[in-house]
Amino acid sequence: MVGSVVVLHEDCDPEKANDRTLPYTSYLVKYLKDSKLTYDICISSKRVDLFDYYYDKYKGDFIKFDQTEGRISPRLWNNGNKK
Repeated sequence: MVGSVVVLHEDCDPEKANDRTLPYTSYLVKYLKDSKLTYDICISSKRVDLFDYYYDKYKGDFIKFDQTEGRISPRLWNNGNKK
């Protein structure tokens, strides 16, 4: 977690964005890393925080982000990565 951005999956398959069990505040981020097209899935309550995080990190290599197919309320979502 970095500020209000939580990276769920880093350098992942973009098909993971089709998971409807993700919260509706999750986004698929597209950027270049070492000249390779890369995808992350992140959670952020504010799109501007997500943009700021990735633009600061990757500058001109940041491409875009889109909302995932997540349908779960962030309050009800259970992150399987937490213990």
